Amino acid sequence: MSESYSASYAAAGVDITAGYKAVELMKAHVARTQTSGMTGSIGGFGGLFELDTTGMAHPCLVSGTDGVGTKIRIAQLLDKHDTIGIDCVAMCVNDVICCGAKPLFFLDYIACGRNVPEKIASIVSGVAEGCVQAGAALVGGETAEHPGVMAEDDYDLAGFTVGVVDREKMIDNSRTRVGDVILALNSNGLHSNGFSLVRKVLDVEHADLNQWSEELGGTLGGDLLQPTKIYVKPVLAAIEAAEVHGISHITGGGFYENIPRCLPQGLTAKIEKSALWIAPIFRMIQRVGNIPERDMFNTFNMGTGMVLVVAKGDADKAVAALNSEGQGARIIGEIAAGEEKVVLC
Repeated sequence: MSESYSASYAAAGVDITAGYKAVELMKAHVARTQTSGMTGSIGGFGGLFELDTTGMAHPCLVSGTDGVGTKIRIAQLLDKHDTIGIDCVAMCVNDVICCGAKPLFFLDYIACGRNVPEKIASIVSGVAEGCVQAGAALVGGETAEHPGVMAEDDYDLAGFTVGVVDREKMIDNSRTRVGDVILALNSNGLHSNGFSLVRKVLDVEHADLNQWSEELGGTLGGDLLQPTKIYVKPVLAAIEAAEVHGISHITGGGFYENIPRCLPQGLTAKIEKSALWIAPIFRMIQRVGNIPERDMFNTFNMGTGMVLVVAKGDADKAVAALNSEGQGARIIGEIAAGEEKVVLC
């Protein structure tokens, strides 16, 4: 028995020894995320990172935080918890890359009804995999039991990342201009947005998530739980190879909310719908739910996880750089003068 064991606390529903076991189980996963700036070890009071600003005139730290929303319910229904952490990392690092910042480190927070060490370690294994994909160090985190507040099998997951960019190289909407080309980076499905609508439309609580679907080319559960793509390395490659004027992460709010973030006043993103690749899951949701097209593009990524606005003469170089990192990309439109921020035609 651990010296810190408290029978009284355990009787109240919190087993602190389970927390210690979870930390031990997750250490091997955390070790995979080791980068040159990572110092210290998991389990301390603070996550340490040594910042190297060599070659930067005016380094700026960029932070982002997010969770995975009700997609967690899909993981619970399938009792599969080793990918949801990738989503958590992706939702944070895909945001900070929009201004050109390279993610440095990540921390997670898991709230649960009961700490099952193996389950917590499985969740963290996904977080570690996301960090590896993003090139970020997992420098710490927190697991909290909430007995009486959350059901025993319930949990929620959130995260936080910090990146760095030289201020002179920061990407905002100030350079976007008429004639720029709009590139779509293919998503691999729903990512982590709109799941409250998805769960209602597809009645996931009563659906057979493991049944094969010809329409999807796989199981419904597998499609819904597909982890969010992490675009960090492909986007950094595109920034290095081409003149990138704007970047938008297509998350909640879809095209209509997110694309305007990289557009100054007086400019419009004209997008050719015929150029878009729309994954089968979106067609299914629209058909089953009888959802208007505008609502679909105002809720989901519709097969485009990120948009890059690049100088017209650099479009081919940007696509080549993205492809070299295994990221599918296509030209879907251009920037034009106008007050309506997004026009699908």
